[in-house]
Amino acid sequence: MKVDLFDFELPERLIAQVPLEQRDASRLMVLDKHTGELTDSSFKHIISFFKEGDCLVLNNTRVLPARLFGTKEDTGAKVELLLLKQEAGDKWETLAKPAKRVKKGTVVTFGDGRLKAVCTEELEHGGRKMEFQYGGIFYEVLESLGEMPLPPYIKEQLDDRERYQTVYSKEIGSAAAPTAGLHFTEEILQQLKDKGVQIEFITLHVGLGTFRPVSADDVEEHNMHAEFYQMSEETAAALNKVRENGGRIISVGTTSTRTLETIAGEHDGQFKASSGWTSIFIYPGYEFKAIDGMITNFHLPKSSLIMLVSALAGRENVLRAYNHAVEEEYRFFSFGDAMLII
Repeated sequence: MKVDLFDFELPERLIAQVPLEQRDASRLMVLDKHTGELTDSSFKHIISFFKEGDCLVLNNTRVLPARLFGTKEDTGAKVELLLLKQEAGDKWETLAKPAKRVKKGTVVTFGDGRLKAVCTEELEHGGRKMEFQYGGIFYEVLESLGEMPLPPYIKEQLDDRERYQTVYSKEIGSAAAPTAGLHFTEEILQQLKDKGVQIEFITLHVGLGTFRPVSADDVEEHNMHAEFYQMSEETAAALNKVRENGGRIISVGTTSTRTLETIAGEHDGQFKASSGWTSIFIYPGYEFKAIDGMITNFHLPKSSLIMLVSALAGRENVLRAYNHAVEEEYRFFSFGDAMLII
């Protein structure tokens, strides 16, 4: 299957650079995965597409302010570090920029010395293992010194960093937000509960690999990045009960989808409390075992994310929906509009 099958024309002006003032003011396109029928709506009206007994599954990960700007202790040269993954204790895998300035043994200092990092290993593609030194609590220091690692296609600065967090974010550890959840407000979640829709949470810490383009010509040759996930016993039991009662499981975002499909795939379609790393790659031909529908944003051409959406709703249906979104000037990507596939 060729990657070019998932290409479409996207004018740059449709890439949302800033979030809307109100989270739920975004537009909503509803795609019937069986018929391909499209409905233009608004996110505020999403409650009307749910039924009593349905279950909405959200990813409660919280984004680290993982971009740090510092200087080399010996020369004063500027260095940018992006935290990718905590290895153990105060050791992290990072991306350094410019990487050539950070050799093994290099000390980088941030915030007048409140935080220091020593390079312990040089990796390929600008990767560096760094060990941090600080006083107090690491995440509190990071909160005061770090900046949000916004996607590379967003050029604007974010005035309110909470707008790159979901209102239900809780578990710190993502390098990027699960952006399909950015549309939700406390009021919408309450309205769904009032209608008899169950709300459940899982965690998947989003890695920056989510923005990595598919560089292979053939879909099957693409290697997915691994991301850490976990599901509690309470959530697993609740989802199994929803399934038994004939309710629909609707995931919020590709991250929730990949987590649910990983777990159900390992347990014969059942949900079990578990945690680990998933590198599941979902593209057309995949048989879904966990979800009945999903809420997602509009994704990059030829990305692994549009392939996942196409696996659920059919490639032709999705490309027709995306062309409609371009014609109707929907907003794309992280701060853009939403799509509900049911």
